[in-house]
Amino acid sequence: MQVHIVWDWNGTLFDDIDAVVEASNAAFAELGLPPFSVAEYREWYRVPVIDCYADRLGRMPSSEEWVRMDAVFHEHYEARRSACALTVGAAEILRERASQSLLSMYGHEELVPLVRSFGIDGHFRRVDGRDGTSGTSGKGQYLIRHLAAMDGHVDPARVVLIGDVPDDAAAAAEAGVKAVLYTGGAGSRRELSRIGVPVADTLADAVARAEALVA
Repeated sequence: MQVHIVWDWNGTLFDDIDAVVEASNAAFAELGLPPFSVAEYREWYRVPVIDCYADRLGRMPSSEEWVRMDAVFHEHYEARRSACALTVGAAEILRERASQSLLSMYGHEELVPLVRSFGIDGHFRRVDGRDGTSGTSGKGQYLIRHLAAMDGHVDPARVVLIGDVPDDAAAAAEAGVKAVLYTGGAGSRRELSRIGVPVADTLADAVARAEALVA
């Protein structure tokens, strides 16, 4: 029985890092902060994002500042999202695999039609995005629910989450499954390499490393 891959979306299957950085820079500009390059953003980014903003400001942003920056980020990200594509090789990899699903902290109502627009929705056993029913729960709790919803058809011992940030590895650990981290998204290779899970520079290599974990 082959590995079941739970794919992350933003920064993993969906190559949106440039849009994310551009939108973040628009949000920074609201408070007079200078822009980041993609490489600088990767070194800076972590969850929760509000702590990152606090690092840049030297203080925690006020509630009014946070609301304004968050609104600007989403406005600019949505304007740039349509120019984003699947990560190189993603469509071919998805076609070749029989056991995979998609879990994202992107809003479910936005995620589903976006995935469908690329014609890849039929490759997944499930597609789940953030739906708000878990309150402030992190990705680990969403992953636990995601796997449980597949009603025993997936063996947790053969599940590997492929994502692009340390939080993906933390979610996998919370759910009792394995993880591989991909360097093409929001996490820098330096930060990802500190986590203690395999790190890959391409999706094909990430899949190969996932398969090796459960061989």
